[in-house]
Amino acid sequence: MNSKKVLAGITIAFGLMVSSPLAKEMVHAETQTEVTAERSEIQTELQSKKQELQSIQAELIQLNNDIERVDEAIKANEEKMEETKEQIKKEENEVHKLEKEVKALEKDISKRYEILRNRASSLQKNGGSIQYLDVLFGSTSFSDFIDRVAIITKIAKADNSLIEQYEADKKEVEEQKEVIEKKLTELNTMQAELEAMQDDILLQKEQNEAKKEELEEKESESLAMISELELEDFELAQLETNAQAQVESNNEETIKEHSEQIDSELFSGDAKKIISAGYKYIGNSSYKWGGGRSASDIARGLFDCSGYVSWAFKQNGIYLPPSTRSLVNVGERISPSQMKPGDLVFFNTNRVNGHVGIYVGGNKFIGSQSSSGVDIANMASGYWARNFTGHVRRVLN
Repeated sequence: MNSKKVLAGITIAFGLMVSSPLAKEMVHAETQTEVTAERSEIQTELQSKKQELQSIQAELIQLNNDIERVDEAIKANEEKMEETKEQIKKEENEVHKLEKEVKALEKDISKRYEILRNRASSLQKNGGSIQYLDVLFGSTSFSDFIDRVAIITKIAKADNSLIEQYEADKKEVEEQKEVIEKKLTELNTMQAELEAMQDDILLQKEQNEAKKEELEEKESESLAMISELELEDFELAQLETNAQAQVESNNEETIKEHSEQIDSELFSGDAKKIISAGYKYIGNSSYKWGGGRSASDIARGLFDCSGYVSWAFKQNGIYLPPSTRSLVNVGERISPSQMKPGDLVFFNTNRVNGHVGIYVGGNKFIGSQSSSGVDIANMASGYWARNFTGHVRRVLN
């Protein structure tokens, strides 16, 4: 699809134009059709590229939202990791502090243990409770006896208290160690999980950034292509306008030539009105099977051959049926040698008398052809000459 090729083709077509208005008409009709078809392809591709661009841009918007969420997750994760590190550091400090306390407690426990061990050893050497009896019976008075009983009781209680405190302190140290070690394990596990999560998030961010770069490259390519296609469409629009203007100019020239020819012929004013009624559709109409029967078709220049003939005669107040099968029976059949403008001419196309037109003089007729819509065609040579078998009917007197 290259507008320069189309432009070159138009230039060549212009160079090959001959003086005949019909030849000019055919050349420019082909050129205009070619430009219109080319522009239609360009516009289809342009629409496709715009839709593709919209899809890319929508994907970019979604991706940017994803990237923003990932960045927020990275930030939140980093904050949590920092917070966890601080907690670990704090717990480690607690551990160090506890370790010092434990060492002091263990030292104190060791001293108490040594006291108890020495006391147990002393009791064992001195026969255990006998030593306490010696102390009691060695009293000099009842008052002294009471005092010694109190002292012995205190010593016994102190020993029991020492043992109980030893057990309690030992248990406390073990429990504190267990709590802190458990907390440290949990924090270290959390830190490891956060680091693994951060690795996954950073990988996702890297993948998103790579995808974003790819989409932005596609976006740039699409924008460049759209810009190029829009430029081609603009150039083709100019060519299409120029081609249409040339066609209209040629149509005016053709109409003028045939009007002069009609004026030089001897025929009624009715025939001239019927023939000239369709001039406005030359170059501005299309063939439509069954067309020309409704106001909508007529307004848009959509006719088939019999629909056009019926419409043209109706413009002069004459009703003819809009069917070739019926038109072959209207008026009277005359010899081709007697043809004059306004007569109906029939051609054997898809069937016998399958096409009909209105004779305009000079071996030409006006009608709605499948290849051109409403147009003036030459029936003296080529396709129409081969398919004309001499069936002519006169409706106007």
